[in-house]
Amino acid sequence: MREELRSDLLEVGRLLVSMAEAARTAMSRATSGLLTADREACETVIARDAEINDLRNQVEERVYDTLARQSPVAVDLRLLVTGLQIAIDLERMGDLAEHVAKTALRRHPSPAVPAELRPVFIRMAEVADRIAGKINLVLTTQNLQLAAQLEGDDDAMDDLERELFRILLGKDWPYGAETAIDGALLGRFYERYADHAVNAGQQVVYLVTGESTPS
Repeated sequence: MREELRSDLLEVGRLLVSMAEAARTAMSRATSGLLTADREACETVIARDAEINDLRNQVEERVYDTLARQSPVAVDLRLLVTGLQIAIDLERMGDLAEHVAKTALRRHPSPAVPAELRPVFIRMAEVADRIAGKINLVLTTQNLQLAAQLEGDDDAMDDLERELFRILLGKDWPYGAETAIDGALLGRFYERYADHAVNAGQQVVYLVTGESTPS
């Protein structure tokens, strides 16, 4: 019975790592499509979002089946419960990458991001990729020091969103309201992507320590 439970727990962990990798790839590909007006890249992100959703369903099915069959307690129970929460955040990260791709497609063949905004979005994408990479490592290693770094990365993303709004609301903004709205929404997608990664990291901290981190 114990070996069967261990196998179930390892499978939940493997599925979460696969979700994290998929969410990271999705945002990287969506950013490429956004900045280069690459229709194929955007369509690939949208098509493969179903794969991330399917992985979340697999996590849920494995967790509920294990709870029913094994009646886990203590740390094992905590792993299963936090696994469900992490899967929700990772799926939402994938959804946000899909939103970026859809925004880019709405403006295709023109780029959705004008030249004035490109430097900000390039940096936002770098922070998003760094955060997603750390989440993958945190899930694999349960490294609490790495998990703690996510808050600082999230602060960097918040700073970039504020910089974005300063440009959009500046008196010298040379484009119309529609482009400004797209820019604001895109900034929000990246900011929320980072937030969900931080949430996932906090769940890992809870898994290891049994203590919730301040939100």
